[in-house]
Amino acid sequence: MNTLFTLLQTPATGSPGGIGSFLPMLLIMVVFFFFMIWPQMRKQKKAKAYLAELKKGDHVITTGGFHAKIAQVTDTHFILEVEEGKIKAEKAAISMEMTMAAYPQAKA
Repeated sequence: MNTLFTLLQTPATGSPGGIGSFLPMLLIMVVFFFFMIWPQMRKQKKAKAYLAELKKGDHVITTGGFHAKIAQVTDTHFILEVEEGKIKAEKAAISMEMTMAAYPQAKA
């Protein structure tokens, strides 16, 4: 019984050490970066560029679902014209995906 317990505790020969045991974890991190983080960074960069290109007269859709035309642009917000009047909206409230779907001729 003692011999069996001793044999089970001894390390097996040829076990990977050093970088060999770290390689699978490194591969998982690289795959995670390319499939999760990198596309999200590209999407954020594209959305930021879209907001910077918006100008007076462009038709947009807010994240709340308002369809409006930009009446005025400032550093942090837009003044939007809707059917009933004007509203003030933060730049982050403009939905790029919905705007491009509803008004494909606005931005190519």
